[in-house]
Amino acid sequence: MADTQFVSTSLGRLHVRRGGAGPTAVLWHSLFVDSRSWGAVFDALAGHRTVIAIDGPSHGKSDPVTRDFTFDECTHAAVEALDRLGIDEPVDWVGNAWGGHVGILLAATRPRRIRTLTTIGTPVPALGPRFRWTKAWPLVVLYRLAGPTSFLCSALSSNLLGPEAVATQPDQAAIVIDAFRMADRRGMLHAMRSMMLHRPSLADRLQDIVAPTLMLAARDDDEGWPPREAEAACATMPNARAAVVAGTGRVAPLLLDADLIAGSVVELAPIA
Repeated sequence: MADTQFVSTSLGRLHVRRGGAGPTAVLWHSLFVDSRSWGAVFDALAGHRTVIAIDGPSHGKSDPVTRDFTFDECTHAAVEALDRLGIDEPVDWVGNAWGGHVGILLAATRPRRIRTLTTIGTPVPALGPRFRWTKAWPLVVLYRLAGPTSFLCSALSSNLLGPEAVATQPDQAAIVIDAFRMADRRGMLHAMRSMMLHRPSLADRLQDIVAPTLMLAARDDDEGWPPREAEAACATMPNARAAVVAGTGRVAPLLLDADLIAGSVVELAPIA
């Protein structure tokens, strides 16, 4: 059973779950969902690590942020959370989509805090114009006007999870989408604007990352972050490699390849 607590940061109180034993691994989830999205990954990793799963600002049980905020602020809040938890040693950072962006910035700007970096479905470029105007912007507008309607939840399920994950893990898929449905509406709107529409390119940060890095890309994610783009990004880094996991959407691998993800994190920095 995981322990839960709240830690104070400059982006409000963040809710964290802690379980397992050993070196510390920190999990930060994708936009729209919360720390429950880690599901079996949390449990599998807890057999080898002390696992800290953070609900990002405006997500899960964390405080809603009632203004737009930046990735740099998220990075600072992550460091504040680690400090409040008394974690000073370098951690294995595991980030899904948004969480990977925060991890990249942490590894590039605060290298002593990161022992290893694993990203899952984390695009490095800024949001492209086609995706911005055909999907992201309409999603934000519809959410602002009507909230988490059945139509939006269904569209989000298709984009984040895909049919295979929903069919094989229906209960966990429902938990993932429920996080979006139950989120504070004003806080989620600011998070969507800030973390999706204003997402910057992180390509120029990659060369500064010295921690061993693994970029996991979903096998069938041809539009968002295909494996070939992950391989190209890793080629610009001093100590990085890419690998393929199952699924189509950004969150799908957590449901379909939990053991592989947990094992890959452990292999990246085995305990001596």
